[in-house]
This record gives sequence, C-alpha cells and structure tokens, in this order.
Amino acid sequence: MSDVSEQVVVTRNEDENRWEARIGGELAGFAAYQLTDELVVFTHTEVDPAFEGKGVGGALARHALDEVADEGNRKVMPLCPFIKAWIQRHPNYVPLVYGA
Repeated sequence: MSDVSEQVVVTRNEDENRWEARIGGELAGFAAYQLTDELVVFTHTEVDPAFEGKGVGGALARHALDEVADEGNRKVMPLCPFIKAWIQRHPNYVPLVYGA
C-alpha cells in the first residue's frame, strides 16, 4: 500500500482562513488559522474520518508551517492541540513558535 501522505495536495484557502488537504480532489482535512500582523494563530485542525491515520494531518502541519517559514514575516501560535503536538515532535519547527 502506498503512503497516502505522498498523494496529499495542500493549498492555502485564504477566503476560508485555512490550509486544505485534498486527495484525488476530495477534501481530506484542513488547518484553520487567524492572522494578525505578527502571528498565524492555528485554531483547529480537522481530518475527515475516512482519511484519519494516513498522514493527512502531518502533511497539513508541515506544509502550513513551511509556508509560514518561507514567508518569514510572522511567528505561529499553535492553539490547536494537534499543531502544538506536531511541532513538539518536530523540534526544527520550534523557532517558528511565538515566544519560543
């Protein structure tokens, strides 16, 4: 069985204030955020039950955090427990966290 996370396409939907993960065009999950001048506040991450445990959440977290890092003008505040735990398991992302 192939790794589903390799098939996940993550894009930013600025109209909905979220990053969205799609597999085969189907919405598999999203990471919601709010913006301030200095922060990306991650408020909620949700993965469709049909895609749970297949790397969708991790793909969302990695893509969203990489995009914030690439933009370079904001820190992140992970209020969402999933994003917070994901960062803790991937310490190279800790410098992105506000107050870290």
